[in-house]
Amino acid sequence: MDHVLEQQAPDSWDSFPLFQLLNDYLRNHPSLNDGRFHKHLQLAFAPLVVRYVDLMESSIGQSIHKGFEKENWKNRGQGCATSEDMLWKLDALQSFIKDLHWPDDDFAEHLENRLKQMAADMIEACSARVMKHFDSWTKKGIILLTTGTDYVFPHECCVMVNVVIDCKIQALKLCGLNSGDLNRYHAKIDDVLEKSLIEMNKQLVAKLLSVLDGLLKKLSRYDEGTFISSILSLTKPVNELGQSYVTFIGSNLEVLRQKINDELFILGAFEQWYNEQINMVYSWLSERLEISLHAYQLACLTLIVKKIRNNFELQGVSDKILESKTYSAIISRLNVEEANQALK
Repeated sequence: MDHVLEQQAPDSWDSFPLFQLLNDYLRNHPSLNDGRFHKHLQLAFAPLVVRYVDLMESSIGQSIHKGFEKENWKNRGQGCATSEDMLWKLDALQSFIKDLHWPDDDFAEHLENRLKQMAADMIEACSARVMKHFDSWTKKGIILLTTGTDYVFPHECCVMVNVVIDCKIQALKLCGLNSGDLNRYHAKIDDVLEKSLIEMNKQLVAKLLSVLDGLLKKLSRYDEGTFISSILSLTKPVNELGQSYVTFIGSNLEVLRQKINDELFILGAFEQWYNEQINMVYSWLSERLEISLHAYQLACLTLIVKKIRNNFELQGVSDKILESKTYSAIISRLNVEEANQALK
């Protein structure tokens, strides 16, 4: 056996099946288990195992770096091409080492810890690269034709969210120890990924809210006493601006529902988006307590507020969130404004 190993080319792993064959036989034979030849077998192959793990760690690290440089952010499995490749390699490596059934408990525990730490490090590196790309994508300018209501949240960003979600799911298996402190490595990486998802949700909602911000700024030009307001008071208002925003909401709700894999993430994003929209409209109206709304403003806001509620209700947002005091205050204000318009 020693002669065969000496003749083996550097960084060649063709002899591992020999180890598995001999080790399985020896460990299942009471008189030979942990005997002289069994210990010699372990001493001969331990450096090869360590070298193999070292090279695989380097290989996976390089694949993450090179993969994300050319990643096209298309759906692949539950994530993207680079993340799927990384998670498959980490799982395959852990399965391979586990199937060796290393007889020495201390060395076996060392290998397990090494692989779990490696998985946590690789997943964290993957998450960091994804967040860098997500931040870059969400900072790209909104397509402004009028108020940005043609904007659709990029499918690529949805894939990025799915990558982090999939990493979080797989981390429990890849980073959780089978003995001792089970969460030694998993707890940290789970916290990292959870914070990444929270930040993604925050940026996603902020991006979508910027469209409403632009719309409200345009509506502000119709405030009572402005030049535009006096001109448009001579025409019958239509709510094309409100309708375009309603279309924007429907398009983005559909994209997020279809492209993001995790229901909890989707619902959390919808709830936050709904609340923030209602708060923005309420703040805008509060700044105009001393003036009456222009008919154009009223027509647009009435449509927007009612459609927002209906659309988000269809997406599973609870009545407790939908029927907030802020929403009720908005409806009350719009009803008063509508009554005032009818008296003019």
